[in-house]
Amino acid sequence: MRRRNFSRQNTNVELFPFLSILACTIGTLILLIIVLTTQTLNKQDVKIIARDEGQNGLNQSKTPRYIECRNDGVILHPSKVFVPQAQLESPDSPLQDLITMVKINSDTEYLIIAVRPNGIDVFYQVRNLVEAAEIDIGYEPIDAGWTLITGEELPNETQN
Repeated sequence: MRRRNFSRQNTNVELFPFLSILACTIGTLILLIIVLTTQTLNKQDVKIIARDEGQNGLNQSKTPRYIECRNDGVILHPSKVFVPQAQLESPDSPLQDLITMVKINSDTEYLIIAVRPNGIDVFYQVRNLVEAAEIDIGYEPIDAGWTLITGEELPNETQN
C-alpha cells in the first residue's frame, strides 16, 4: 500500500482589514469621550438681561425684577431668597411682598420669570398670582444645568 502524499499549503491570514476596523472604532470612542468630557466640564451660565428694543420697545421705561421657577419653589433674584412651593400663596411670603412692590411700581417695574424644565407647575402657579395682580410679565425657559445670572448681578459689565 502506498501512502498518499498530501501537500500542506501554508494559509496566510491577513489581519489588516480587522485592524483597520478596530483602529477606527477606538478612534471614534476616544472622540466620543473627549466630546462628552468637554460638555460636562463646561458649566454654562445663562445671563438674562432686559434690553431696550428701540422706540417701539415695551421695556424702555421699566426695570425688570427676576424670579426663577424650580420644581420645589422659586428663587427671587438678585437677593437669592428661596420661597418653597407651599408658601407661594402665603400672604407673608417674600414672593407676595415682591408682587406687591411691583404692583405699586407697575409703571416702572415688571417681572421676568426664568423657568427650569422641572419648574413648569410652579411657573403656572406664579403666573396666576402675577396675572391676578395685573402686572406685566415676561418669561424665559432655561436649561436645568445652567446657572442663572440676571442683569442686576453682572459685575461691572456694560449692559446693552
